[in-house]
Amino acid sequence: TLGTQTDYRDGEAQTDPYSPEYIVHNGSVPEILTLATLTWGRGLPAGQAEMEIIDRIREKRAWEAALPPMDSPSNTAKRLKMMEAMERKEWAYREEEIDKLQKVQLAVFKKLLQRREENLNELNAIRLYNQWQNHRKAKEEKIRKIQRDCALMLRKLIAKRKNLTGKLERRDIIKEYNDFSSQTYAPLSRNGFFPDNNSDYYAEKNFYLNTFAGLCELDKSVPASVAQLKIKAPKPKCSVTKTGYVKKAGRLDTVLAQVHQ
Repeated sequence: TLGTQTDYRDGEAQTDPYSPEYIVHNGSVPEILTLATLTWGRGLPAGQAEMEIIDRIREKRAWEAALPPMDSPSNTAKRLKMMEAMERKEWAYREEEIDKLQKVQLAVFKKLLQRREENLNELNAIRLYNQWQNHRKAKEEKIRKIQRDCALMLRKLIAKRKNLTGKLERRDIIKEYNDFSSQTYAPLSRNGFFPDNNSDYYAEKNFYLNTFAGLCELDKSVPASVAQLKIKAPKPKCSVTKTGYVKKAGRLDTVLAQVHQ
């Protein structure tokens, strides 16, 4: 029914599985000590590869127990032959492991190369798409320019076609004043018209405002009632002394009266 709370999370407080201490007696070699190099996360819990290693260790121990003693030349030759066979078997097993490792590395290299090829293809596709977009925009801009030039040339041709014989036409004043885009309302600068030169043409010019004599005459025409002010000073709401000073008590009384209202 009791619980504890620490400053660490469970993942940080978790340790390796408990391994009790042991004592090895003289003359005994426990089989479990062959797995002392394996630790949790590195070989433990045991998988298929670790089980194969354990089987090979057992086979080697059984082979070492089956070796004949070196008490006679025949037993020595037999022992050497068995050791050579075991050595060849060990080399074959090692070559097989190297082949497996090389196959795994080759598979990893293939995956990396395939991923690299996919990334390169994706980048090339993006670059081609960007180039295609740039060429398409340039093509559209060129088409728009050609269309603008075509419309301009057509307008010029239509204007020239109106007067093929080159006869002089008399000025139609009524037509010019009816058309607000004519030279009468909107003259062109290339024809010698510069509106900034006559900018003061539209300024208002008044004799009564721009000259002193006009101002004097304007002042005489204004009636006296307009020039004389008829503003009465407001009466103070507070008590005022002879000198015109408003006492503080009077101001407070006025404020209290406003608050009361």
